[in-house]
Amino acid sequence: MTETQKTDTASTTADNSTTAPVATLAMVTLDAPNAAVLGEFYSSVLGWPIAYSDENYAMLTGPSHALGIGTIPDYQRPSWPDDGHKQFHLDLAADDIHAAADRCVELGATRAEPQPGETWVVLLDPAGHPFCISDAKNWG
Repeated sequence: MTETQKTDTASTTADNSTTAPVATLAMVTLDAPNAAVLGEFYSSVLGWPIAYSDENYAMLTGPSHALGIGTIPDYQRPSWPDDGHKQFHLDLAADDIHAAADRCVELGATRAEPQPGETWVVLLDPAGHPFCISDAKNWG
């Protein structure tokens, strides 16, 4: 972690004292019916190398975080729309939202229906996890 990241992760409490974080985010892990297949998908989408992959687990290494994927034998796809029960989703930034969405579909994603907005595209990865592609300019 860089010194800037360490400074940026400090939080200010109600009495204006600064506290160090308890921990930092190292990795997000997704469940899937096939870790290796979903690992290949996200490696292609994000351009992150696969650090490890077998039938039970895959890990991709990004510039500051990792993405893990674990095979779950009784995996159940999330539903879409989710009626407010979705637990999380990934927000991805791209210079050209529609070109990025088209490429993700070529790689195995599907477009979610209905689409809830006009400034981003919701896709479902091959295991059914929703993720959004939005304009990189909006992320600073």
